[in-house]
Amino acid sequence: MKTRNFFAHPQALVESERIGAGTRIWAFAHVLRGARIGRDCNIGDHAFIEGGAVVGHRVTVKNGVMIWDGVSIADGVFLGPNVVFTNDRTPRSPRLPQVAERYRSGKWISRTRVERGASIGAGAVVVSGVTIGRFAMIGAGAVVTKDVPPHALVVGVPAVPRGWVSEAGQKLEFDAAGLARCPSSGQRYRLRGGKPVKLQ
Repeated sequence: MKTRNFFAHPQALVESERIGAGTRIWAFAHVLRGARIGRDCNIGDHAFIEGGAVVGHRVTVKNGVMIWDGVSIADGVFLGPNVVFTNDRTPRSPRLPQVAERYRSGKWISRTRVERGASIGAGAVVVSGVTIGRFAMIGAGAVVTKDVPPHALVVGVPAVPRGWVSEAGQKLEFDAAGLARCPSSGQRYRLRGGKPVKLQ
């Protein structure tokens, strides 16, 4: 029998073998066969990760998160409690004869990507087919229906832009010259083309 190099709580249901070293999967989480999870992740109680979902390295998945087939989570992402993804833009029961062929073909899946370092707040819903950019911040309870640019802060139903955040997750206040400094890291940013760019 293959030795596991990750931790799974005795009351977790882990059907996938594609899980990286150092990852921890807690009670009542369910990881289906075919799901891929990277190294050093933390998967909270009652999380559900469907076969075909991809989770990168050092990802935090809090309790009750649902990640479906067609959803790809990059390295260093934070998913708050009860975040829900979807993967079908025009859902019907696959048992309806009118749509059975579409579901048999697999072409119904609408792919979603969350890029490196992004954070999604508790209870947010991410509608399928969108990309959430690097280090973006999605407010708690938001409903994301469109692509979110890197470093954008979005809130509300539907989610709308409310500013920019640093890699450390702090709100950026740009001056008249288009410059801002992260209040926690000191890293400087410049607005270029209406979007923040980190300065070296």
